[in-house]
Amino acid sequence: QVQVVESGGGLVQAGGSLRLSCVVSGRTFNSRILGWFRQAPGKEREFVAAIYWNWDNTYYADFVKGRFTISRDNAKSTAYLQMNSLKPEDTAVYYCAASASVDVATMLKSSYWGQGTQVTVSS
Repeated sequence: QVQVVESGGGLVQAGGSLRLSCVVSGRTFNSRILGWFRQAPGKEREFVAAIYWNWDNTYYADFVKGRFTISRDNAKSTAYLQMNSLKPEDTAVYYCAASASVDVATMLKSSYWGQGTQVTVSS
């Protein structure tokens, strides 16, 4: 089993910044990819960003528009999501996912998930 814990959410004004953290532990040998997803009330969960633990490849959703940056610290088994220029539409629960595949559909169905951290952006 893999344990995933997110943190760093909170309330921020539009235009502000926030950094989320995701710590992964347990049997992580097959969880080679770390992804961030988000879900707003009444909406489906959507992909935000992903990164490989042992490759340089990163992936971003179109709506990020250069505002978000995903990174990692392998020694700490931790991934980060730096969110800048936040907008009210970014308000959602953000989830961390540990997966063996970067395919979004596969990640949604097969990932180990954290409990989520609330991000609220005020206007």
